[in-house]
Amino acid sequence: MRRTFWVFLLLLSLSLPALAQVQVRISGWGGTDVAIVSGLLKEVVQPKLDKEGIRVVYEPIEGDYTQWLFNALSAGTAPDLFYVDIFWSESLFATGKVEPLDRYFTRQEIGEFLPNLVQAFTYQGRLYGIPKDFNTLALQFNTDLFDEAGVKYLNQQDTWDTFAEKLRQVQSKLKDVTGLCLVADFARFGAFAFATGWKPFDEKGHTVLDANFRRAFEWYTGLVRQGAAKFAQDLGEGWTGGCFGAEKAAVAMEGAWIAGFLRDKAPNLRYRTTFLPLDPVTKKRGNFIFTVSWSLNAASKNKEAAVKVLKALTSPEAQQWVLERGLAIPSRRALANNPYFQRPGKEPELNRIVFQGSTSQGGNVYPFKFRGFGGDWMRPINDALQAVITGQKTVGQALQDAQRELDRLTGRR
Repeated sequence: MRRTFWVFLLLLSLSLPALAQVQVRISGWGGTDVAIVSGLLKEVVQPKLDKEGIRVVYEPIEGDYTQWLFNALSAGTAPDLFYVDIFWSESLFATGKVEPLDRYFTRQEIGEFLPNLVQAFTYQGRLYGIPKDFNTLALQFNTDLFDEAGVKYLNQQDTWDTFAEKLRQVQSKLKDVTGLCLVADFARFGAFAFATGWKPFDEKGHTVLDANFRRAFEWYTGLVRQGAAKFAQDLGEGWTGGCFGAEKAAVAMEGAWIAGFLRDKAPNLRYRTTFLPLDPVTKKRGNFIFTVSWSLNAASKNKEAAVKVLKALTSPEAQQWVLERGLAIPSRRALANNPYFQRPGKEPELNRIVFQGSTSQGGNVYPFKFRGFGGDWMRPINDALQAVITGQKTVGQALQDAQRELDRLTGRR
C-alpha cells in the first residue's frame, strides 16, 4: 500500500509540468516560411520557453492568408499571435481585433528596434506590432555584363542621370540585354517619387500628384524611350528579378528576397549590390520599407504567455539565427554592425545594403502602406505608368486620369 502511494506521487509529479503548461498558438503564411519558423522554434525559441512552461503551437496557413486572418478574427478562432503585413495593417488595426502592445513593452525595449519599423506599426498613437524582419529596395547589377560592356559599375554616388547613362551604355553595347527591365508598379517607381520630397498623402489625407511627382514619373517612364530599359512584359517577365536571373537585364531593383531566387535559378550569376540612385535635384534617394510584424490577438486568453512568445520570436538570438542563414533582415538596431554584414560574398553585401536602406542612407523612407486603401490607392498610378510606358497615353493625360481617380478615392474636391 505504501509503495503504491509513493508510485502515485511520482507519477503525479511527472505529470504536473505537462498539466501546468500553457499553449500559445501562432500563425503565419505557409510556403518557405514553414521551414524557417519551424527551425527557429526548435533551435531557439522553444528551449527558452520550456523554462516558462509555455508550449508554442505553430499553425502555418496556405492560400489566402489575409482573408483567412480577417475571417478567423471575426469568428473568434484566430491564434494568439499572427503575422501582419504592413500593406494591410491599418485596415486590420482599425477593427479593434488586435491588442495594443504599449503596456507589454517598456520604452527601452521598443527603442531596441529600428525607429522606421516601429513607426510603421504604430496606428493612432498605439503600437500594434513588433517587426520581425523587413526589406527595402536596392540595385543588383551583373558584374560580368558590365565588364563585357566596358561600363563602370553602379555606385552609391550615382544620380538618376548617371544611372540612366550607365544603363544606356550597357543596352547599346550588348545584344539581347537591356539595362533595366521596367515594371509599371508603384512598389518600385514610388521610391523615386519619394526622393523628390513628394509624400503619398497631404495633411488632409489627400493625394496630390504635384510637380515633384511628375518629374519622377517622367524620368522613370522615359527610361524605355531613352534606350536604358525595356518593359518587363515585353521581355516575358513580371518582375525585375526574373529579367535579371535570366540575364535579359543587367540590373534589378529588388530587396533581399532576390537572393533565394538567384541561389536557385542562377547560382553562378555574379552580381553586386548598391543603393538606389540620388535625385539630382534634392541629392536624396527614396525607399520603401516592406515589413511584417508579430501581433497579438485582442481576444487571446493567454496574453501574458503570448507576449513572452512574441519577445522570444523577436529576440536578438532569434534574429541572429535568421540572419546567419540568409533568410531575412533583422529589425533590431544593435544588429546594424553585425559581423555577418561584413563577410565577403554577394549575399552579405546585398543584406547590408538592404538593411542600411531603412536608415538615413535610404533618404526619404516610407512604409509600404497606404492608409486603409491598400491596392486601390496604387491602381490609378500603376495604370498611368503602364499607359505611358506602352505609349497609350501622354504623361499629361495619364496623370490627369490618375489624379481624378485618386481624388474620388480620398474624397478630394
